Amino acid sequence: MYVFYFFAGIAIVLGILSLRGGFRFVKYIRDESRTTREAFTPFVTVIAPCRGLDEGLRENLAALFQQQYPAYEIIFVSDRPDDPSLKVIEELRRTRNEVAPLTRIVIAGEAIDCGQKVHNLRVATVAAAADSEVFVFVDSDARPHPEWLRLLVEPLSDPTLGATTGYRWFVPRAGGFASHLRSVWNASIASALGAAVEKNFCWGGSTAILRSRFDELRVGDRWQGTVSDDFTLTRVLQEARLPIHFVPGCLVLSIEDCSVGELLEFSNRQLKITRVYAPHLWKPVLIGSLLFVGVFFGGLALLLANAALGRFLLVPLLVVTVVFLLGAFKSYLRLRAVSSVVGPVARLRPSLLPHIFLWPLASALYLWNALVAAFSRRIEWRGITYELKSPDQAVIISKTKY
Repeated sequence: MYVFYFFAGIAIVLGILSLRGGFRFVKYIRDESRTTREAFTPFVTVIAPCRGLDEGLRENLAALFQQQYPAYEIIFVSDRPDDPSLKVIEELRRTRNEVAPLTRIVIAGEAIDCGQKVHNLRVATVAAAADSEVFVFVDSDARPHPEWLRLLVEPLSDPTLGATTGYRWFVPRAGGFASHLRSVWNASIASALGAAVEKNFCWGGSTAILRSRFDELRVGDRWQGTVSDDFTLTRVLQEARLPIHFVPGCLVLSIEDCSVGELLEFSNRQLKITRVYAPHLWKPVLIGSLLFVGVFFGGLALLLANAALGRFLLVPLLVVTVVFLLGAFKSYLRLRAVSSVVGPVARLRPSLLPHIFLWPLASALYLWNALVAAFSRRIEWRGITYELKSPDQAVIISKTKY
């Protein structure tokens, strides 16, 4: 019992610190939403790597054509000319010909010694228009709102910035346990972004960087041999001591469902990549989730075991309750803050109860992911299996059409 109380005390302290971080996240979003900047609208190249048919792909890509931005081009890049996403792109180009921005399709070919997405990005940046001043990277499963491009680019008028970034927010389309749990699991990463620019990271599905900065730092060369475009870009900027500015208004929705198997594949892949590219982040996830699972679920097991013997333990009940309420309140604050910037609030309302009640399971899933990452560096990503040898070396094991 004394061992339980010792670790319970640590878990409660960490829960309080985490809740304080939630309040900081809310404040940052509120302050950023009130910030006005002078117009900065250079010609932009939006690069959208595509492979396969994402759920809601047509709506996601159509959102790129609807940006309220004066002058930009979109480069859709894929590894092969028969990828099914290209048919969707061509249909969008035909139907939106009169109002569409400049668009091009680039076939990058198959990657050999790096991730396919990274290979596609390297080819696309070389193919960008000569007068383009900003590179913007977006994922095909993201659905940006019409002001996304302007909000992401405007802060780059500050020459001291390295890059700007948003992040994804999963919204289940039809619902379901796995889909909601993935949303809760992913949400905790979003609230790690904020005012501490030195701790921010780039998310490859919503990132902007000046082309001159990209070339100066030789990002294309640094991507060689890697699988993670965003972890690598983050590391390059941190080495150069250039801050990354998080733009809350550039949180983008990923509106899709998933099965339990897809949830495990996605979450395991994220932690395996984190372990290889940022082990200093993987270790706290392992330790923190192990502590939480031991205290919360261990406390529940202790209560149930004693209840079966006819005994009632007040202190463990209080511990479990306090730990749950701290996490639930942070989840509520985070969802409410995000609702203020991602569009119609009604879209996130069905997520309220899952975010409040599923967060303990998301923490348990983090523990499983971290343990899996401790013993495996093999991932599958869009039909391609990789072995992550190091941050600079990835071996392609197999490929299937996606």
